[in-house]
Amino acid sequence: MLDADFFRRWMTTAAASVDREAERLTALDSAIGDADHGSNLQRGFRAVTAALEKEAPDTPGAVLTLAGRQLISTVGGASGPLYGTLLRRTGKALGDAPEVGGEQLAEALRAGVDAVMKLGGAAPGDKTMIDALVPAVDALGNGFGAARAAAEEGAVATTPLQARKGRASYLGERSIGHQDPGATSSALLIAALADTAEADGE
Repeated sequence: MLDADFFRRWMTTAAASVDREAERLTALDSAIGDADHGSNLQRGFRAVTAALEKEAPDTPGAVLTLAGRQLISTVGGASGPLYGTLLRRTGKALGDAPEVGGEQLAEALRAGVDAVMKLGGAAPGDKTMIDALVPAVDALGNGFGAARAAAEEGAVATTPLQARKGRASYLGERSIGHQDPGATSSALLIAALADTAEADGE
């Protein structure tokens, strides 16, 4: 079972991963976006870490809801509302349970991903974060490692696609040949989840 401490460590592991990969995310974004994806997410996840140190929510749902709120209030562009919605909706779906199982987490994450799809109007194949998140949620029933692999494959698979949503869609065919930064950062978030679970022996 996964408790609030597990979810706090997931968020701090994600923050460390974003810190490490910020330059790569920004480089990807400079090709097809505003060249600020890495720096924006870095600022947002640092705010999440600071908020969790200060408040220490005591349920998994409360951890994710707080994290989502921080991302919405500190991250510019589309990333803040999209990532914030993902985490807040997942947290809301987990409810007030002090501990959750892997199946509950998979269901809650699916609710979060559905909310992101509704907010952004994106579907799989549109070259967005959805291309990493949907396969990850689909694979989560087979374990955290399977979810990580599916998210990474989904992110890489955005390279030959033409963007149909977001700023990259303005480029038309010129968006082809570039890996989507949002899918890449989403894969980092899922990898952080898998790393946290492996450290726990889950």
